[in-house]
Amino acid sequence: MQVLRTPDHYFETLPDYPFEPHYTEIVADQGPTLRIHHIDEGDRHAPIVLLLHGQPSWSYLYRKMVPLLVQQGLRVIAPDLPGYGKSDKPAAREDYSYQRQVEWMGAWLVANDFSDVTFFGQDWGGLIGLRMVVDHSERFARVVIGNTGLPINALPNPDLVAKVAQFRSDGQRLSLPAMSRVLSRLPRLGSEDPDAFPMGFAHWQKFCWETVDLPAGFLMEMMITPAPTWRVAPRLLLHHYFGNSLHPLTPLGRAYEAPFPAPEYKMGPRAMPSQVPTLPTDPSLETQARAWAFFEGFDKPFLCLFTADDPVTRGLEKSFIGRVPGTRGLNHQVFERGGHFLQERCHHELSDAIGSLIRAT
Repeated sequence: MQVLRTPDHYFETLPDYPFEPHYTEIVADQGPTLRIHHIDEGDRHAPIVLLLHGQPSWSYLYRKMVPLLVQQGLRVIAPDLPGYGKSDKPAAREDYSYQRQVEWMGAWLVANDFSDVTFFGQDWGGLIGLRMVVDHSERFARVVIGNTGLPINALPNPDLVAKVAQFRSDGQRLSLPAMSRVLSRLPRLGSEDPDAFPMGFAHWQKFCWETVDLPAGFLMEMMITPAPTWRVAPRLLLHHYFGNSLHPLTPLGRAYEAPFPAPEYKMGPRAMPSQVPTLPTDPSLETQARAWAFFEGFDKPFLCLFTADDPVTRGLEKSFIGRVPGTRGLNHQVFERGGHFLQERCHHELSDAIGSLIRAT
């Protein structure tokens, strides 16, 4: 396994990210060591809140929540997944799988001996973190999730599998505007048409994998603070027709791009969307089924904080509320606005809800 490491100087001028780095080395599949970075802020004897990011972000996503949680007397841990942020980045597509990320982060959790943890995860942070709770349940006291899920599609549909596979491998370039239009109309996961979501989400999977220089920073700034159309449209056209890289427009976008100084550093964000188990042939179905069986008996506090305007996960909180015993009697919330990366715009609401849950339980 070839492992890349982003030089420190790429992170030196980030706005609003003054946190001291902490590093843990784990052994990856009896091969090389992986260095995993995390933030560790607050009283070392205080209750721990573990914040886990998704794709294509990193712990920078939690820079607004960290001080708010520390002010509530909590210790905040925010790691970077392997392939992201200040953590090491395996360089090959086959290095990344759902199961490997769960195992890598589980090894990191044990190496740091964190316990009595309140977990919060969003996007892939939820997919990976919920599986960490299953594997290390004795270390977790509470679970909070936002704009994420525990997807599983075990319904056999050979026609759907063939259709998605053909679309992913047809060799036709998928433009960013075309992908964005499909995602904006994405049906809810678990809707009446079980085939609609996998085919729609395949546009995101295809775009990420086929875009060698995935514009992580540009994508983040567009999803968080949409720029005026007159600034964006010409650059999208140039990118589509001439292959120009989409460099971030703002300091925010440049901060999210910082971990990826060259295309070869971007294999994690490119590869991971294809690992979401949306098809009945995906490799994670058995472990996902076991995870759901676990959570159907999970009676520790389990809080859902979602947004109504996230095209990917809207409504997905309903798959947990009532089905997971620990969700009963809690103040679940759906914020009207906040987008997919609700940590950027709903950081006060999220921090208050997490702190209130810990104090109440």
